[in-house]
Amino acid sequence: MGTELFAAGLMAGDPPEIWNMEHPDRIRAIHQSYVDAGSDIILTNSFGGNRHRLKLHSLEGRVHELNAAAASIGRDVVDAADRRVLVAGSMGPTGELIEPLGQLTADEIRVAFAEQAAGLADGGADILWLETMSAMAEVEAGVLGARSASDLPIVVTLSFDTAGRTMMGITGEDAGARLAELGVAGIGANCGANLADTEAAVAAILSACGDIPVVSKANAGIPVWKGAELEYDATPEILAAHAHRLRAAGISIIGACCGSDPSHIAMIRAVLDGNQPVPDIAPPVVTATVGSRERPDRRRRRRRS
Repeated sequence: MGTELFAAGLMAGDPPEIWNMEHPDRIRAIHQSYVDAGSDIILTNSFGGNRHRLKLHSLEGRVHELNAAAASIGRDVVDAADRRVLVAGSMGPTGELIEPLGQLTADEIRVAFAEQAAGLADGGADILWLETMSAMAEVEAGVLGARSASDLPIVVTLSFDTAGRTMMGITGEDAGARLAELGVAGIGANCGANLADTEAAVAAILSACGDIPVVSKANAGIPVWKGAELEYDATPEILAAHAHRLRAAGISIIGACCGSDPSHIAMIRAVLDGNQPVPDIAPPVVTATVGSRERPDRRRRRRRS
C-alpha cells in the first residue's frame, strides 16, 4: 500500500490515512489493482491509523472516521469482485516505546488498538491485521484491545530484521509459541531485512505455532539507490520463486510488503496456480541465526509433550 501511495502522489511525511477521505478514488484504484492481480486478501490504508501515530498530524480525534473509511473503501472493491476476497484491517505499531523503556502503558495501547479496531470493524473489515510489530508487550496489549472491540479474527505479523529477531529481541519460535497461546487466527512475518531471513523466521514460527496458519509478507528484496531513486531489487520472478519455496515449506498465506506492486502479486499468483513455471532462481543465503536454532532445549521439551 505504501509503495503504491507514493506512486500515486503521496508526499513523504504526509499521513496516508487522510487519503481515505480526500482521495478515496486513488485508494480504491490501488485495491482494485491488487484484486485484479490475484490477491485473496487486501490490506486497508490504515497502517498508521492509531491515535498515537495520527497525533503527529493532529488527527487523533478522527481515528474511527479514518479507519471506517479505509475498511469501507476496501469493502466496496471486494464486494464487486467475481470471487471471494477478504478485507484485512491493517493496524501498525503505535511508534512509541512501552514502560519501562518508554512512557506508554499497556492500558494505553489496549485503548488505542480497541479504538482503531472498532473503526475497521464498523467499516466492514473481515480480519484485524496487526503488522510490522516488534515488541511482545505491544502485541499482547494490541490483541487484547482489538479483541475487546470486535469479534473479528486477528492476524499478527512481526518484522524480523536483527540476527533473526525483531528489533525488540523476539525470535520466530518465541512469536509462534506466545501468539498461539493468545489464540490468534494467523501468525507470521512481514517486512524484514531480506528474503532469506524472512524465510528463516517463518520456518521458526511454523515450528512453534501448532496448526495456526503462518503468514509471510516479505519486502521485494533490499532497497538500493538507482540515481536519485530508492528502489527494491527483487523482481516479480524473484518473489515468485520465494513464494514457491514458502508454500513447499508449509506457509499458508503468502504475499509481499514494501517495494512490491501488483506485478509481483500477479507473478506469485501465476506460479502458485501453476500457470507459469517456477522461476529458476537459487534461494538466497540466510544471514540470521533463527530462534529455533538458538533454543534447542525448548524444542526438545515440546516434542516430549
